Amino acid sequence: MQYLHTMVRVSDLDAALHFYCDLLGLKEVRRKDSEKGRFTLVFLAAPEDESRSAEKQAPELELTHNWDPETYDGGRNFGHLAYRVDDIYALCQHFQDSGVTINRPPRDGHMAFVRSPDGISVELLQKGEPLEPAEPWASMENTGSW
Repeated sequence: MQYLHTMVRVSDLDAALHFYCDLLGLKEVRRKDSEKGRFTLVFLAAPEDESRSAEKQAPELELTHNWDPETYDGGRNFGHLAYRVDDIYALCQHFQDSGVTINRPPRDGHMAFVRSPDGISVELLQKGEPLEPAEPWASMENTGSW
């Protein structure tokens, strides 16, 4: 058995790509538009994963955009996506500077949560050992749900 991808439905493909690619740093690896099915699939991979060979395919995130308007509720009941990151403080600062709420700040230098434009929880985990606790993160309260 091999894990292939996680699919999340997105209501605004441009907003989702901005969040996952421009802010989080994922790379688009392929895209499929279906006129008949009226949807677009966009597959994303983490930069360190995108160069794996076909027989050792890396896990991917599949964004599914249905062309006909739909409302998606309860992103929290999906669970969350998790990504290991090089510098959790720098990435959280990047998100915050870009207007993204840090729902669970990296107070411990190890773990944080943000949410995508469609309400999907994204867990960020520090690569290697946790960073030393630092402000403003160490004293920052949770915001919203994660």
